[in-house]
Amino acid sequence: MSASTKILLLIGAALVVLLILADAVYIVSETNQVVITQFGEPIGGAITSAGMHIKLPFIQKTNYFEKRWLEWDGDPNQIPTKEKKYIWMDTYARWRISDPLVFFQRVRDERGAQSRLDDIIDGETRNVIAEYDLIEIVRSSNRIMELTDEAIILETSEVIAKIEVGREKIAQIILENASKITPQFGVDLRDVRVKRINYVDEVQQKVFDRMIAERKRIASKYRSEGDGKSAEIRGQKEKELKRIQSEAYRKAQEIKGKADADATRIYAQAYSLDPEFYQFLKTLETYRTSLDSETWLVLSTDSEFLKFLKSSEKK
Repeated sequence: MSASTKILLLIGAALVVLLILADAVYIVSETNQVVITQFGEPIGGAITSAGMHIKLPFIQKTNYFEKRWLEWDGDPNQIPTKEKKYIWMDTYARWRISDPLVFFQRVRDERGAQSRLDDIIDGETRNVIAEYDLIEIVRSSNRIMELTDEAIILETSEVIAKIEVGREKIAQIILENASKITPQFGVDLRDVRVKRINYVDEVQQKVFDRMIAERKRIASKYRSEGDGKSAEIRGQKEKELKRIQSEAYRKAQEIKGKADADATRIYAQAYSLDPEFYQFLKTLETYRTSLDSETWLVLSTDSEFLKFLKSSEKK
């Protein structure tokens, strides 16, 4: 056997050894856990410790599963309440693989687990919701309800009613019931929550009409309050305007009276200096304002009105 042939055989043997080692060695991370199967059947227990591990090459297969918490998001379901009101319930949950070996044997993978959780959680949700009235499912406490979609979805009698259980406790009951079933599938169910509640299509339009009517009532209330406030402001404005006008008129009359008094005083002083001249000026002013080319007067000859006219004729 030549040297080159020996080298090729050594290289081939080394490659075979590397392939065997590569398939025999596997790594488990902190977020994973592994179940080893041989010809499709699990061998031994689950491997949950992180690090490097060894299996039989080519014969045994590694099946990796998540250690972390996973999300389950269900589809909305039409469910009747205790008083036969049909609603859409949309829920979600958190779960993890607690026993990888049982999980592999019962549901094989996460897709199978999601399908199984659909049946378990949806079924328990339906059973629990059917035992309570809508008010218990919608509300979580007995606080005074304001105008919200939570309040509008309810009738007036329901809004003022007191709850005994509430939505959070109902979700807890669903979790407790479902958690009793999931361990047999190697699943630990941690939390179940109600994501959304709504009426079915047949009832939604009536709810929307009630919401619209309620909004209109509130808008009308606000408009009425606004109109009342506006009338109050206008009344105050008119009152203030009249007060200002009255005050201004009073001051104007005072000023006018003072001016008339000053004018009378000045007239009196001027009259006392030369009464005949003052009388003459006033008479001329009267002539100018009362006589024109179309005016006819019938006066007696001894009228005071003709006094200065007679004297001018004599001159």
